[in-house]
Amino acid sequence: MAKYSYEFKMKVVQEYLAGKGGFTFLSEKYNISSRRDLQKWVSAYNEFGSDGLIRKRKNQTYSFEFKLHVVELYLTTEVSYQDLALSVGINNPPLISKWVNDYRIAGPDALKPKQKGRRPKVDKPKDTNFDKSKK
Repeated sequence: MAKYSYEFKMKVVQEYLAGKGGFTFLSEKYNISSRRDLQKWVSAYNEFGSDGLIRKRKNQTYSFEFKLHVVELYLTTEVSYQDLALSVGINNPPLISKWVNDYRIAGPDALKPKQKGRRPKVDKPKDTNFDKSKK
């Protein structure tokens, strides 16, 4: 279950936008673990509207080309993960951080889709000599 509900996030963001307090004040007032969370909520709301505060139930899949484009944008510009995520329509900046780290470690191949699930079992040749009376 999500730590904060959509309704709660919307209430706090609306209070911030109405000028009823700053990030630190509202974080303490509503016992939010980090004022940074509130900053992310406000940024997501400003960029995506109320949809930015909704927790997604289905993981979004991104193509290899899109991932590579985003990583190259990050490496060639001096923009933060948060700003880059908002500019390309991603509501999860740590995902870009993971892509960049994977790219730095293993190169572009790390961004390609990986096979899911267990590896298939290797079929062993069956022993057909069950009848010992023939020996």
